[in-house]
Amino acid sequence: MGKNYPTVSDEYNKAVDEVKGKLKELIAQNGNAPLMLRLAWHSAATFDVNTKTGGPFGTMRIKSEQSHAANNGLSTAIDLLEPLKQQFPIISYADFYQLVGIAAVETSGGPNIVFHPGRQDKDEPPVEGRLPNPNQGSDHLRDVFVKTMGLTDEDIVALSGGHTLGSCHKDRSGFEGPWTSNPLVFDNSYFIELVAGEKAGLIQLPTDKALLGDPVFRPLVDKFAADKDAFFVAYAEAHMKFSELG
Repeated sequence: MGKNYPTVSDEYNKAVDEVKGKLKELIAQNGNAPLMLRLAWHSAATFDVNTKTGGPFGTMRIKSEQSHAANNGLSTAIDLLEPLKQQFPIISYADFYQLVGIAAVETSGGPNIVFHPGRQDKDEPPVEGRLPNPNQGSDHLRDVFVKTMGLTDEDIVALSGGHTLGSCHKDRSGFEGPWTSNPLVFDNSYFIELVAGEKAGLIQLPTDKALLGDPVFRPLVDKFAADKDAFFVAYAEAHMKFSELG
C-alpha cells in the first residue's frame, strides 16, 4: 500500500516544477549544493515519531530554529533562497525547503529523487537537540534515526553517503575538512574513502567510523563502496522517506 499523499492543484504542481528548475540554476551558479542539502536535512531530521512533532514543515524559516547550535550557518542559505521563495507564494516553505535538498543532490550528479508536494507549514519549531551528534556511535545513530525518526538501518547508511557532498566547518560542528576529494560531486566516494581508511586532508567523524564497526552497517558500506548504482537506489529511497517524515 502506498501512502495517501495530499492532493494539490495543477497550478501548485506547475509552480513546483518551475521553482525546482530555478533552484537548480541558483545552486549550480553558487556552487553551494552541500549547504542547501544540509538545510533540507536539518529541516526534516527533527521529526519525532513518538510525539509527532518537528520534521519537514517549514519551521526553519523561524529565527529561533535557525539559532539552534547545529543549524549554525544555515541562515545564509535561507537568506539566499528567500527572494526566490517570494516569487512562489503558492508553495509552502515546507515543500520549498525539501525541494532545495532534492535540487542540490540532482544538480551535483546524484540520483533523481521522487518529490510529493503538499506539506503544510507549521509555526512551532522543534525543541533543540534532536539532530545527530557527530561524536557518537552506532547506538546513538539508531536512537535518532530508527527510534525517534522511524527510519531503518539501511536508511542510516544510505543517508550517511550524503556526506559525499560538502565539508565540516569548525564553527558549525567543531570538525574541519571534507569527506571526499570532490566535495561538490554526488557519488559513492564517501564509502570508498571510508573503507580505505583515514587519509590526510579528509575527515572521518566518529559517526562515520561507527558504520565500519557495526555488523549491520558494515556490509552496506562495502556494498555501496563497490556499487554506485546500488547506493543511488538506496539513497533516493531513503531521501524521499526522510523528506516525508510526519
